[in-house]
Amino acid sequence: MRISDSSKFVIIESIWIVEFIAAITPNKNPNPEFLHNPHFQSQIFLTLTNPRPQFLPLPLSLPFFFFLPLPFPQPFSLPPMDFQVVVLAGGATDKLSPLVSQEVPKAMLPVANKPVLSYVLDLLESSNLKNIIVVVESEEAEVCVGQWVSVAYLDRLHVEVETVPQDLGTAGAIRHLAPYLTATDILVLTGDLVSDVSPGSVAATHRKHGAVLTALFCQAPVSGPAESATAGKDKAKKPIRCNIVGLDPTRQFLLHINSGAEVEKDIKVQKSILRAVGQMEIRSDLMDAHMYAFKRAALMDVLDRKENFHSIKQDVLPYLVKTQLRSEISSKKENNYSIDDISNGEINTNGAVPSNRNLKWMSQHEEFAPSSFININLNKESCKNTHKCCVYIAGEKQYCARLNSIQAFSDINRDVIGEASHLSGYSFSPHNNIIHPSAVLGLKTTVGPQCMLAEGSQLGDKCSVKRSVIGRHCRIGSNVKIVNSVVMNHVTIEDNCFIQGTVLSSNVQIQERASLKDCQVGAGYVITAGSELKSESITKK
Repeated sequence: MRISDSSKFVIIESIWIVEFIAAITPNKNPNPEFLHNPHFQSQIFLTLTNPRPQFLPLPLSLPFFFFLPLPFPQPFSLPPMDFQVVVLAGGATDKLSPLVSQEVPKAMLPVANKPVLSYVLDLLESSNLKNIIVVVESEEAEVCVGQWVSVAYLDRLHVEVETVPQDLGTAGAIRHLAPYLTATDILVLTGDLVSDVSPGSVAATHRKHGAVLTALFCQAPVSGPAESATAGKDKAKKPIRCNIVGLDPTRQFLLHINSGAEVEKDIKVQKSILRAVGQMEIRSDLMDAHMYAFKRAALMDVLDRKENFHSIKQDVLPYLVKTQLRSEISSKKENNYSIDDISNGEINTNGAVPSNRNLKWMSQHEEFAPSSFININLNKESCKNTHKCCVYIAGEKQYCARLNSIQAFSDINRDVIGEASHLSGYSFSPHNNIIHPSAVLGLKTTVGPQCMLAEGSQLGDKCSVKRSVIGRHCRIGSNVKIVNSVVMNHVTIEDNCFIQGTVLSSNVQIQERASLKDCQVGAGYVITAGSELKSESITKK
């Protein structure tokens, strides 16, 4: 909250306002109702997290002394919420070939005709996290992403696009950015995340517990809901086994993790962890969403000492989890406090207030993360030479998926115009589809539910589109059937073609009577007339 004395401003936490009222007006009610108003608390959060905070809308019933000079002997202020955000957006990757290239980096792949990176940036903006570094792996990607961001997020976010050498890995990318990272805490997340889980809730959990690491986990995705041409029904959905994680009984602390090849091996749990917590819940149904909140000093200390660490997921995360009870994090001082003190949650690294008071600033996130605000009394003796690794588990009804494979690309596009349509930002018609006013449909052409047809596209007569996304300025002939497919921009499909479970990149040309099932076609490729292709990945040589 900001209060003016005509020459300087002071930020005051709400509980201090109550104490101030009580001190100078002993006969007044020291707990004004407006302080418990959710809108007022939300405004406090927004003010303290915004790099350029606004004035708060104070009630007219406030006593006049709120606008008098305050009797502080020296200027005083609480720092804003100190989070920097790093979005690891990558570049070209073999897992998404032939859809990505140097000209079309991964961050710009379309999900419901918007770059996948836009879903991450919109999510961060919704939590008022606006100081963002986007990391890409090539100069071409830097130019492409930078130009798009500068237009799409003008006056909305402060985004810097940085290039790092390829093959550094996620840990190496953070090392490379070390000179730019100065905040107390940093939020590191992947640029391919499509989710409605609030990053502010993850940040609130992290600050609540004074953790060195807080990781977001969500329900493991179910893959493969493609319509069968023969049965007319969805294929069997297969859950993906991503990780094996161990949680404490309150499901707030991350005690064990296996991922990658280790998922198929026998589980080995540290006895010291079991002795410390009494019992551990083992879960195999959770996916690491690659959203992590770190204490910057602790993360940099690990990366400096472990020069061979290449991946945050495979190296840094398991290391921090395994060493919780025998912390090797340096005890060097930061702002006159040791990292050990920070990891024990006893103080906040900005040096102003204890970490439990940060929770008051972030009250708007409690409704999203009620389990993360349970008070746990830890034995201080057991906390020596330890650090905390916490977890935020998304609710079962929340959407969380990563666009890290061809199948995921198809699934997410289908979801965002289907069950997760609230993420698209579009208004759907009464027929549960989106047809741009400038699109043209021929006679007896149908566009079914959970479909999108972008501006300037044209369909001929007797066409059928089911559960598919069609991009901008496409030309589609007559008697064409498109099922469970993604058609990007400026694609031409001639008469009598059949497209199912297929992704067509921009500027692809499909000549007449061609049939494609479960294929991926790279940008600019020409499929000759009468071709019958199944489960093929095709690109220009």
